[in-house]
Amino acid sequence: MRTVGSIIFAILMFEIIIVIHELGHFIAARINKVRVNEFAIGMGPAIFKKKKGDTLYALRIIPFGGYCAMEGEDGESDDAGAFCKKKVWRRIIIVIAGVVMNLILGFVLLLINTATSGPYASTTISYFEENASSHKSGLELGDRIVKINGMRIFTTMDMSFQFKNDKDGVFDIVVERDGELKEIKDVAFTTDDKTMHVDFKVKPVELNVGTVIAQTFRQGVSDARLIYISFRDLITGKYSLRELSGPVGIVDTIGQVVESETDESGKIDWASLAHTMLSICAFITINIGIFNLLPLPALDGGRLVFLIIEAIRRKPVKPEHEGMVHFIGLIALLVLMAIITISDIMKLF
Repeated sequence: MRTVGSIIFAILMFEIIIVIHELGHFIAARINKVRVNEFAIGMGPAIFKKKKGDTLYALRIIPFGGYCAMEGEDGESDDAGAFCKKKVWRRIIIVIAGVVMNLILGFVLLLINTATSGPYASTTISYFEENASSHKSGLELGDRIVKINGMRIFTTMDMSFQFKNDKDGVFDIVVERDGELKEIKDVAFTTDDKTMHVDFKVKPVELNVGTVIAQTFRQGVSDARLIYISFRDLITGKYSLRELSGPVGIVDTIGQVVESETDESGKIDWASLAHTMLSICAFITINIGIFNLLPLPALDGGRLVFLIIEAIRRKPVKPEHEGMVHFIGLIALLVLMAIITISDIMKLF
């Protein structure tokens, strides 16, 4: 039952995120008077469709995916309302609108989660364990951690990320102390069986309108940055494709979360589960949005590159050339998704 529930939740979550993304393109297209031939939720054969004006609205049988098909989006068209006939700046707005909608959704989810979670952890040190090695290395009570090994710290999640991805337990840390930035070299933490022990605690922050909004923005920036960090680590070989997760891996993660929030009698802590799921949904929608901005063929970022080139040259790239690049990129993306899905399935067993 847990697996079925996890699958249903994951499907609904992905579908909502994708529909929100495509809705962004749709709204921007309508505002800029671009003809939308079809707005579809799902993929495959249609189980419901209705035409209103120039647009066919369809609900399709496979509940994963969706699209906003615009006239002249991938080729030439003589229609005055075609995408290709609009000014470059209007097309840029339409292309990035999906990403903007994903980021707005992520912000709203994080805002709800932050506002209903109670006091959150700051990055300001409020307590050291007895004989704490980090304290001996130079950290002091009241220090607000600003950078760890050169990485800007926005949330405690950033701190955990840096600590978990270190090998020797020694860090260069920049803190804000008495209103001034101070760099402390070689801050050491004790390690046991290759596991580093963080020997301090941070100050909790009480909720009010200001702190909730500030923390929401910090968490959003932290989530968004992670996709670029992960992409960089993949390119440099720090992580392999086996360590990526797709829909199957996320379903498994959701199942583990549900299991962790279930006690021995089978009772689920729904409040805690809801907060965790909000965090997961926000993280995924933000990262899907940011991933789409990467300058890769077949993604919104790839289309944006061609539009920027057109704006600079004052002349569009030939549609057949751009179409070929996006087609190759789409094939590569599908192959990547297949590899990740196979890897996720193998991990399950």
